[in-house]
Amino acid sequence: MNGAESLVHTLLDAGVDTCFANPGTSEMHFVSALDRIPGMRCVLGLFEGVVTGAADGYYRIADRPAATLLHLGPGLANGLANLHNARKARSGIVNVVGEHATNHLALDAPLTSDIEGLARPMSHWVRTVRDANSIAQDGREAVAQAAGRPGQIATLALPADMAWSSVSGTPGQLGAIHEPAPAATEQAAVISAAQALRNSGDTTLLLLGGRAVRARATEWAGRISAATGCSVMSEFYAERIERGAGRVPIPRLPYAVQPAVDALSRFDHIVLVGAVEPVAFFGYPDKPGRLARPGTTFTTLSTHAQDPAEALQMLCEELGALRLQPQRCPMVVPTAAHEEGPLTPASIGALLATLIPENAIVVDEAISTGRAFDQTTRDAAPHDWLTNMGGSIGFGLPVAVGAAIAAPDRRVIALEGDGSAMYTLQSLWTMARESLNVTVVVFANGNYQILKGEYAQVGAGTPGRRASDMLSIDRPALNWTELAAGHGVPACRVSTLGQFADAMRRAQAAEGPSLIELLL
Repeated sequence: MNGAESLVHTLLDAGVDTCFANPGTSEMHFVSALDRIPGMRCVLGLFEGVVTGAADGYYRIADRPAATLLHLGPGLANGLANLHNARKARSGIVNVVGEHATNHLALDAPLTSDIEGLARPMSHWVRTVRDANSIAQDGREAVAQAAGRPGQIATLALPADMAWSSVSGTPGQLGAIHEPAPAATEQAAVISAAQALRNSGDTTLLLLGGRAVRARATEWAGRISAATGCSVMSEFYAERIERGAGRVPIPRLPYAVQPAVDALSRFDHIVLVGAVEPVAFFGYPDKPGRLARPGTTFTTLSTHAQDPAEALQMLCEELGALRLQPQRCPMVVPTAAHEEGPLTPASIGALLATLIPENAIVVDEAISTGRAFDQTTRDAAPHDWLTNMGGSIGFGLPVAVGAAIAAPDRRVIALEGDGSAMYTLQSLWTMARESLNVTVVVFANGNYQILKGEYAQVGAGTPGRRASDMLSIDRPALNWTELAAGHGVPACRVSTLGQFADAMRRAQAAEGPSLIELLL
């Protein structure tokens, strides 16, 4: 057995059975091992940002890590933006990065680089294999790190000679590595939160983040609100919100500074459940960085290492609210009016609420068009909503790939701005090759519309010709039906609500991927 085979066996034994890959010369023995050893699903991405983003999406739905296979330092570097997003989303990923043969490194060949130095800012754990006989141990530790609570990014550099060298023995059959048990909820935190809620429930906010926005946790949060009159919100960005009809409505904190400040201004006390003190996404002239009003008191009920549902249940019990029924979202009733009128973000969101199928996964990178979708889609059929935790655009299409691989029986809907989609356009090819049930909706406004708003927010004045050219993508215009077709994905272009509704119904009735270009 060689080192590459040892690593594949180790990954499979530890419970990693999916590898998103973009390999090169240094990884060929690992590719050969993947080819000959049964059990690993290998998914090719035509750009490393697709590979790392797909691993993020996979973890968010599967709650267990996938592997990536990347080519040397430059390949890793191409994937760093979506590793940044995955790190912020607390997604567990095992990166296997090929390295030159150890005796070749001193020659400083063109692709030689500091892989550990590149990996470290976006990884929690980094190691280079130094001995072929340690590959199994290194690989198992990488999986253990990735499967931690919260999930972590583990990067293992595998020199080519370590991959092709013979190893002694066989990988230990130690069984799958599962997420460890969460840390215990502290009773003192429960008592402190309960005291704040009893004293001033109407001016106290439960701010949820991480796994606290899954249905098991929001049920308890809804009961607490019913008992105390407190408000419940989530952080604006959340890796996976379980929402929709029959579930407890959890509005998201607004993105823009002033609306967020206004939303938080009436709270004396904020209880953090898998969340952190809310801050502005950017620094602006004459605007606060901290969004809560000065003097607000914070209590941390649960961290990301703990179980937020357990913490909220304990708080519910402390408040005597276990038997109360929370408010729930009603089911939206489709009407002809949903398919009539002008195309606006509000009308598109209201229509989407009638079109999201039960148990769907919605990946939201709609940026400016989708900013209000949180409110307008809240009463859709029960579904999961995934957002960009790290803010680096180009996350949506790859995450949709990973989510669809993790849940092949569920429909995935990717809501995409046209500018954002161009960053990882190659995802469409992977969707076609893997026959993934992904419906991509591209909101085509021909602009980096979000940047036009930010230009004004930072007080940069009125954009002139050169600035305007850097904020628009309309010369030449992108043709998404042709771009999709070139990647093997059926596509259509629509310009009215009625056309959009018809296209969505056709897409969701068909197997495999499709793309709808919505002209704005």
